[in-house]
Amino acid sequence: MAKIIETDNGTAVNLISQGTEITGDIKSTCDVRIDGVLNGNMATKGKVVIGPTGRVKGEVECKNSEVAGVIDGKITVTQLLNLKASSKITGAIITNKLSIEPGAVFTGNCAMKEGENGGTASAKPKEGEK
Repeated sequence: MAKIIETDNGTAVNLISQGTEITGDIKSTCDVRIDGVLNGNMATKGKVVIGPTGRVKGEVECKNSEVAGVIDGKITVTQLLNLKASSKITGAIITNKLSIEPGAVFTGNCAMKEGENGGTASAKPKEGEK
């Protein structure tokens, strides 16, 4: 069962607690923290935190994310993705900014965006570069 926590600034944080397993897709406008298991896709306009005991098997789309658990699938972050030392990601990463702590494990492809609303960065050199 998901738990909603009210924060000081009035925005809600949806919490999937350790010991909880959800099968299905999640759509939210608020922040989400996963300490349990999600078998499905998640899309939110807020921040996603995958705790050390959290596991996601599916695609994740969000504004910011901090991962200390496991993701098996693509993660798309429009701003900052922070991979903690205990994180394990198998799949594609698409993000604007990426922070990786020593010890994090990532297997897959990574594409960096040029801006929040821009496309993915090109591998071709810019005019005048070699």
